[in-house]
Amino acid sequence: MSIQWFPGHMHLTKKAITERIKDIDVVIELLDARLPGSSANPLLAELTGHKPTLKVLNKQDVADPARTEAWLAWYNAQSDTRALALDASEPAPARKLIDGCHLLAPNRGGMAKPMRVLICGVPNVGKSTLINTLSNKRQAKTGDEAGITKLEQRITLADDFYLWDTPGMLWPRISVIESGYNLAASGAVGRNAYDEELVALELLRRLQTRYAAQLEARYKLGLAPAALAAMPDDALLEAIGRKRGAVMTGGRVNVQKSAEIVMTDFRTATLGRITLETPEEFEAWRAVGVLRDAEREAKKQARENRKKKGSGIREP
Repeated sequence: MSIQWFPGHMHLTKKAITERIKDIDVVIELLDARLPGSSANPLLAELTGHKPTLKVLNKQDVADPARTEAWLAWYNAQSDTRALALDASEPAPARKLIDGCHLLAPNRGGMAKPMRVLICGVPNVGKSTLINTLSNKRQAKTGDEAGITKLEQRITLADDFYLWDTPGMLWPRISVIESGYNLAASGAVGRNAYDEELVALELLRRLQTRYAAQLEARYKLGLAPAALAAMPDDALLEAIGRKRGAVMTGGRVNVQKSAEIVMTDFRTATLGRITLETPEEFEAWRAVGVLRDAEREAKKQARENRKKKGSGIREP
């Protein structure tokens, strides 16, 4: 099952970015360091063209440090791109962002040519928390609900450095199925757009392959990491629910409650420092997504051709 979520206010954000981008020198894309590939917006790349981009891996303090380093190297190898890791609650992140932007646009600066920067990111990536830290006041609403920020705003970081904030935005079609699940697990997708049990099962499968010891440390199932990693995901979810008291009358496990427990523990970093994907895994997923989109487009074109043939319309 693929997960899709692109509500109406995201159409407005897309329009605002399209109008603003012509006056922008550098684009900052805030990524979730726990899913640095899945939280990168392909629509943003399309809208901003070849503008220099600073990829900021936010929430690095709750991500796997080794995987964060791998992702920084992956992004820094791309043209017109620099990457840095950040915790949005750091007391003084502005200097890192200003320096990163000046490296990408060294000819901008000073009152005659102030730096003009657009900051974007998927919902719930920590952008509002970062904006509040940068502006030293509660300028943006924060919360764990996807899509809480709805308006564009400008922040002055220095006399010659202007930052335009935009609401969190996904893209109309998430073609990488794994990305949809990872985004949902992180809280970037509205709750009405996915089945929590399915997302929790997919999340557990990711955690079992690399973070089995952390699962055991949290849920105390009495299993060696290898045994926990080998469990069927549904059996593991049920075992976690039983251990955490998500049991209904008659002794049956409340699977919905169990799913909520697992996702909450991931989102709040109760499970420890975790990253759900490597650059190599993401590239493989994306390649499959490209093939799937090509097949989907070919089938669509074939249907249209059959309709034209049936109606007697000739091809030009």
